[in-house]
Amino acid sequence: MEMNVVGIAAIVMLVFLFLKVPVFTSVLSGSVVYFALSPNVPTKIIAQRVIAGIESIPLLAVPFFICAGVYMNYSGVTKRVMNFAEALTGHMSGGLAQVNVLLSTLMGGLSGSNLADAAMQAKMLVPEMEKKGFSKEFSSVVTASSAMITPLIPPGIAMIIYGSIANVSIGKLFIAGIGPGILLCGSMMVLVSIISKKRGYKPVREKFIEPKEFSIALKDAALPLCLPVIIIGGIRLGIFTPTEAGAVAIIYSLMLGIIYREMKLKDIISGMKETINSTASIMLIVGAASAFAWILTKERIPQQITELIINMISNKYIFLMVVNIFLICVGMFIEGNASMIVLVPLLAPVAKAYGIDEIQFAMIFIFNSAIGCITPPMGTLMFVTCGITKCKINDFIKEAIPFYILLFICLMLLTFVPIFSTGIVDLFY
Repeated sequence: MEMNVVGIAAIVMLVFLFLKVPVFTSVLSGSVVYFALSPNVPTKIIAQRVIAGIESIPLLAVPFFICAGVYMNYSGVTKRVMNFAEALTGHMSGGLAQVNVLLSTLMGGLSGSNLADAAMQAKMLVPEMEKKGFSKEFSSVVTASSAMITPLIPPGIAMIIYGSIANVSIGKLFIAGIGPGILLCGSMMVLVSIISKKRGYKPVREKFIEPKEFSIALKDAALPLCLPVIIIGGIRLGIFTPTEAGAVAIIYSLMLGIIYREMKLKDIISGMKETINSTASIMLIVGAASAFAWILTKERIPQQITELIINMISNKYIFLMVVNIFLICVGMFIEGNASMIVLVPLLAPVAKAYGIDEIQFAMIFIFNSAIGCITPPMGTLMFVTCGITKCKINDFIKEAIPFYILLFICLMLLTFVPIFSTGIVDLFY
């Protein structure tokens, strides 16, 4: 009977998600159905689990890093980092598209939010790219695809949420993200170069920037680019925890606002409002999903799934392939944070049973969630970017096919070559 009730609750949740009901409402509805159909379980537990789900010290890092990222945009950092990215890649084929990819990688270490990154670059870079002769579709695809790098580069919000759910060191996850981030950035720049040469998209300048101009660009961007080093170094040396690192990032971003004299009092207030809105939407999902995760744990669903999968699949590599296909399909319909909170408690124990490194599995999971952000029909990055650039979704999907192939290749490398995920962690620890 109880298994049937869990099944009904899961179906209600999935139907609501497909009907595009807000994620937290969909997940909470599934939990409410379970409690309504289980008279032996006190209904007050649902409220307790929602509150307990967001009363986590590691999750405090989420509003801190969101706030730091917002203040970075107000303090004139984005413009300086963009000039530095242009100094490095402006001479390459498809100059501004290369700037777009590198800027996402550099800003990933500052903002931690892929949607904020995509929105900012869609406003700043896409109009400039179109003026230089790039098509609207290509500019939009590069912007959305490169924003995928953001959750992989520390301090990605996805890593904080994964670490707090799976009880994995957030510090190690931050360091592990550097490998996949660099892999995706490098391979995307190669793809952009090939497409640009084919279509005749010109570089920003004929040859590499003069040493004097480069040193000015580097000097302007040096302070912002120190932030990821401070965060990772501080966590590794035990000076502060990942949560405290978020508070340090806010202070650092405010200091940059004072140094560059670009942040006003009204920007600080606007930044706080933006932080509250973004944090509230994430925490509502986290709270609702933790109530549903409690139901799964109570009914021993993770243990049953572990036994079932191990009996059916003998090889860990086949298991990883099945997980990849499953997560890509889930990512097409369900928002990344929601799928993480529901699925990590189910899949992480199975991965452990196969002897898969917990850091590698975390990176595979986060990478799959990121792919879901640019795949139809529910890709959030795709909709945010196209909403700003006014690109048609059909044109976007056609243009994105080479990028989908590239993402699949990178996913296979992460799945079957663990050194991409764990190599830098092994060096640090």
